[in-house]
Amino acid sequence: MKALVSQAVGGPETLVMADVPVPVPGPGQVAIAVETCAINFPDALIIEDRYQFRPARPFAPGGEVAGTVSAVGPGVDRFKPGDRVIAMTVHGGLAECALAAVGMTFALPADISWNDGASLLITYGTAIHALRDRGRMQAGDTVLVLGAAGGVGLATVELAKAMGGRVIAGVSDEAKAAAARNAGADEVVIYGRAPFDKQQARELTDAFKAACGPDGAQIVVDPVGGDYSEAALRAIGWEGRFLVVGFPAGIAKLPLNLALLKSCDICGVFLGGALEREPDRFIAQVDDLYGFLRSGAIRPHIAEVLPLVRGAEGIALLAGRGAIGKVIVRIGD
Repeated sequence: MKALVSQAVGGPETLVMADVPVPVPGPGQVAIAVETCAINFPDALIIEDRYQFRPARPFAPGGEVAGTVSAVGPGVDRFKPGDRVIAMTVHGGLAECALAAVGMTFALPADISWNDGASLLITYGTAIHALRDRGRMQAGDTVLVLGAAGGVGLATVELAKAMGGRVIAGVSDEAKAAAARNAGADEVVIYGRAPFDKQQARELTDAFKAACGPDGAQIVVDPVGGDYSEAALRAIGWEGRFLVVGFPAGIAKLPLNLALLKSCDICGVFLGGALEREPDRFIAQVDDLYGFLRSGAIRPHIAEVLPLVRGAEGIALLAGRGAIGKVIVRIGD
């Protein structure tokens, strides 16, 4: 089968098209004939050996797919060949066939397109897990979202609005501000590029505080990290929840005295780990995402659809923060 593979540590330019063996599902696994694969920031990290998982080479990146079950491994009774599914694969998605654990695989209804299906799990799945499970969101909460024009950011803006929140979007330019407003953001803060000196950090803190209002944010969703995190934490309200999603701008060093003074929680959001531990819990949440999609409350913003031979371009686009929303690689033509 055809696959876009990493044969050596490096950036997207090191990926090559290759013929590789069709994978055989083991116990608790399903094999998926891939129609579409969504590109996410971990795809840029995993080929540079900067992700928490380091698969043996050669391997194909691509951690989120939509397609049809082609085979099931021993012990799998939830799916059968021919079923439409979406899945988190960690890697292997930029290929004609990929393996996924059954606990990270979900039925895809016939009325949901391959592109939309491949756009749901990592971004909207992370967003709903963050807001509901880790953020304990209630209608009326003010939610500050950093990186609000990225995949997780836009998904969080849409879901927070659908759940009755007031949303403050943090973005880096006017085009991304427009995307965040179109997704439903009530206020937008445009920030510069880190690192910040003390004056710039103070100005960003003040901008976040002004946008959030006198009671601060009840929830901060941070998929960015770096110098942006402390400014956002300083804008959190009493007993707020600061949700750590990712850190493409670097791992933040937060002054924990702020957590004490605001009596706030700093919570990690790791969807993959949660799925491994409680897979059945997320079946209902994925069904809820389908409901939001059907109602129009969420609309995956797909920036680019590329063929497999151009998959490396998709990873480069996302790694360079040039994409507003999702990049999809179409495989099953």
